[in-house]
Amino acid sequence: MELSGKSAVVTGAGRGIGKAIALALADAGARVVVSDIADASSVVDAIVARGGEARFISADVTKLSETDRLMDESIKQFGRIDLLVANAAFSLRGPFYAQAIEDFRKTVDVTMWGAFHALRSFASRLVDRNWPGHAIVIGSPHALEAVPDCMAYNMAKAAVDQMARTAAAELIEQRIRVNIVHPGWTDTPGERRYFTEEELAEHGKRIPAGRLARPDEIARVVRFLVHPDSEYINGSTYSVDGGLALPPRESLDSPSSSSPKAE
Repeated sequence: MELSGKSAVVTGAGRGIGKAIALALADAGARVVVSDIADASSVVDAIVARGGEARFISADVTKLSETDRLMDESIKQFGRIDLLVANAAFSLRGPFYAQAIEDFRKTVDVTMWGAFHALRSFASRLVDRNWPGHAIVIGSPHALEAVPDCMAYNMAKAAVDQMARTAAAELIEQRIRVNIVHPGWTDTPGERRYFTEEELAEHGKRIPAGRLARPDEIARVVRFLVHPDSEYINGSTYSVDGGLALPPRESLDSPSSSSPKAE
């Protein structure tokens, strides 16, 4: 398998996109550290049941000391670390002027600082040991769009994109690649905090693909990027959004945007 002999750390791997990524990397032959602040041992059990190798290590990514411990324990478990997927994120929605500042800060702490702490802890250990590696940072279209009631998350994801690109520039001489994946609107347990099944299905119809993404579809792009055949890709952003960033169909069909007719 293409990732045989590699060891990966996936943060926020207890459910949704993170879980799908952990499973996909394990299916490709990687040994996977499944990390989450909550118990994610069921993901480890799922990987083992499929013939893979995994360990669960709890970590609070808002604390640098915790991501340092996560990387050190991962190295102790598997002898080395080659891959990081910084996926952990958090979002509480509401008007920025009325939202409790504690909720606003938690979104930024988990989503921005959590990604930074994981990337810093991972990179510092690889640089110290002269190991090559690859980090995937899970970003979001929120980095580019001013989505109402999501200011904290929008801010955090915009910072994460810039962080990842800067890290790619700084780490290239150390043979450590950094790339970004932007999942579009994805069908995850977190979405059900705000929408019913019927609402999610209805919203999915507004996406050019006609539905929300599945977590495994995001995971397959991550798997592609960490594949040895993708080693020339660095500092790039991949959108997996079902065409969400395309202009609305009606604008494509408008007279002003149509090709001129021959006279």
